[in-house]
Amino acid sequence: MRYIRALLALSVLFGVLLPGIGRAQGSGDDTARRLLATRTELEARLNVLRDMARTGGGPDWLLAESTVVRMRLDQGDFRSGDRVLLTVQDPAPMRGPPDPRGAVKSEEQQLSDTFTVGGGQELLLPVVGRVGLKGVLRSELEPTLVREITRFIRDPVVHAQALISVGVTGEVARPGYYAVPGDAVVAMLLTAAGGPTKDAQMNKLKLDRAGKTLWEGNEFRRAIAEGRTLEDLRVQAGDQLIVPTNKHSDIYGPLRFVAVLLSIPVTIYTLTHLK
Repeated sequence: MRYIRALLALSVLFGVLLPGIGRAQGSGDDTARRLLATRTELEARLNVLRDMARTGGGPDWLLAESTVVRMRLDQGDFRSGDRVLLTVQDPAPMRGPPDPRGAVKSEEQQLSDTFTVGGGQELLLPVVGRVGLKGVLRSELEPTLVREITRFIRDPVVHAQALISVGVTGEVARPGYYAVPGDAVVAMLLTAAGGPTKDAQMNKLKLDRAGKTLWEGNEFRRAIAEGRTLEDLRVQAGDQLIVPTNKHSDIYGPLRFVAVLLSIPVTIYTLTHLK
């Protein structure tokens, strides 16, 4: 029911035309900040940026983007407090009868959980121990964990996904930070936070980073209507989705565009609330 209410409230955004505020301007190439960019892609992009710098001078974004790419290549994508959703399955048939009490977890079950990156850019995993993530990109996370887990479990089926910690503040039922996949959509963030309250002013919804507005207005409304993901919107850890208040908001607005909302393909995720 809360999910439906979130969709209904969000539809106000689609029914209202807002003054357009564009995205932050950049080089026109998304490689540097694309969450799942590969090492090959980042290295190729850095070579392009170096070639551009050799021509002399260049706009401010050239140095900024070069710095971002070099930091990702050298330090990796993971920092203390980041979350990783890990699922490990044993492809082999069960070797014995299951414990009827369910008291003893298999190695695969112990490893299937959400884990937090520690201060040394490492994961502390059951069975496996410490797995260093320094210098590891998000696109390299699953192969890295497969390599480490295979040392202890034969031929495991491993699925790993890096989560992004995004804040949801303002007129929502449960404000806070939520760890979500990069391919989640904005509606899923609102759903994780319990949905907008009756005083939410959805036509003023915006996405901020360190006090600077990244998305707002017509472009944000259009991006949400198209079902674009957090990665598409260049969302980074620590960004905040802000739901402003409006004590006199139109309670009939949500009904006007609910059909549009329900037509958007939406994947339900397990979203982790960071306490």
